[in-house]
Amino acid sequence: MTDILDFVVLTGFLGSGKTTLLRDTLSRPEAADTAVIVNEAGEIGLDGLILRETGGDVPMTMLANGCVCCQMTSDLARTVEALLAAERPEASGPLRRIVLETSGLSKPGPVLRQLASLGGFPMRVSVVATYDALRGPGTTAFEEAAAQWAAAHRIVLTKLDAAPPERVGQARAEVAGLNPLAEIVADPDRSAAVAAAFAPLPGAGLDPALLAPEAAGAHPRVAVWLARPAAPLPYDDLAAWLDNLAGHLGERLLRLKGLVRVVESDRPLLVESVGTLFSRPRPFGRPGEDPAPFVVVIARDLNVGELEGVAPVGLFRFAPRVPDNPFARAGAGLPRAEAARA
Repeated sequence: MTDILDFVVLTGFLGSGKTTLLRDTLSRPEAADTAVIVNEAGEIGLDGLILRETGGDVPMTMLANGCVCCQMTSDLARTVEALLAAERPEASGPLRRIVLETSGLSKPGPVLRQLASLGGFPMRVSVVATYDALRGPGTTAFEEAAAQWAAAHRIVLTKLDAAPPERVGQARAEVAGLNPLAEIVADPDRSAAVAAAFAPLPGAGLDPALLAPEAAGAHPRVAVWLARPAAPLPYDDLAAWLDNLAGHLGERLLRLKGLVRVVESDRPLLVESVGTLFSRPRPFGRPGEDPAPFVVVIARDLNVGELEGVAPVGLFRFAPRVPDNPFARAGAGLPRAEAARA
């Protein structure tokens, strides 16, 4: 097995084209080092390629190009272990990527929570979501769709070949309003879009353009807020605020990401969550660098003044924020999520 395994959670609402995207990806030569897990409870993935050919409890099959494909059991850790142990006689190297295709009504949070038991595996975890450019606005009312887009590190616009040219810009704006942290793939060239969908996420930072004020959001129930720390915070205060925010919002918390200075460190901490599942805060940048500290909070049904009431109060100043997509504009990306830990 390679030193670092990329684990990609592929999500997207019913009929948004995620299975087609995955099938097209697996047809490419560079997919030979990829394994796929299909959620058995969801749509039939990969045109029924999942076959019960093995004698074990994880149904698995080999694809022609060396990929290995299986159905998810109730124990995700056991499924991953079975994939890593599977013989791949046609393969030219070890597995470097696992893609978990979720069902169209799955929220990424519970899936990522299962990955907490895989802390011993050196993995980089990311979420890739599909956004149907033809009917995107028609699905924003569904909580599952909003949770999928908000959790994503990368959002792929699908069905652009059937959309009028002006629809590309409109769909970009919709996605940026839903998740200003996500990298957007919106290439009308299908081959280029497929290649970009599962490419390594570039960059390692937060774009200062996120600090600019913008208009109200693209979703009637999803709000994006910018929290600016008033001063360097004691680490215990930051940890308490994050914990209390997760406890207060519960499932309404969709995504959080930011840089916060703490008094105990000469470097800011990168904090990030998908839902209420937080990655371990880690130092960011080099000592002496002075990136602007802020936290972006994406939440559902957020009332005015609700964030101000999270204890310890007074740590942050809050303002609504829904930007265009600075990552797509600047060509920068987001850091891959660290292996999920509860």
